[in-house]
Amino acid sequence: MIALQAYWREKRWDGLGLSLAGLCLVHCLATSIMLALLASAGGFLFSPIIHEAGLGLAIVFGIFALVKGMIEHGFMLPAAIGSLGIGVMSGALTLPHGGTEIVYTMVGVAILALGHDLNLRASR
Repeated sequence: MIALQAYWREKRWDGLGLSLAGLCLVHCLATSIMLALLASAGGFLFSPIIHEAGLGLAIVFGIFALVKGMIEHGFMLPAAIGSLGIGVMSGALTLPHGGTEIVYTMVGVAILALGHDLNLRASR
């Protein structure tokens, strides 16, 4: 039981990062679908402020979790892949708000999630 608690305590940042990546992906997909179905409902969820704040949090948690994992297990590949995802997500913030930005954001989130997954696997 103690070993299991220690395992989850060490892995919580990657778990949080994966959770945020999943929430971001769900948000992007749900917003796109909702806008296609109900154009008037997209005003709040499709707001650039929500997108920028969410990506900012995802980037901060991603950097923290990936660096922490690299220090713990010594493998650079998860951090390198996660950094690519963070770069794509950061690049999406520079695009005009719309379809292209959503695609780049989802690709970046997926790459970052892969980095978090590799980080978890390397820590085992």
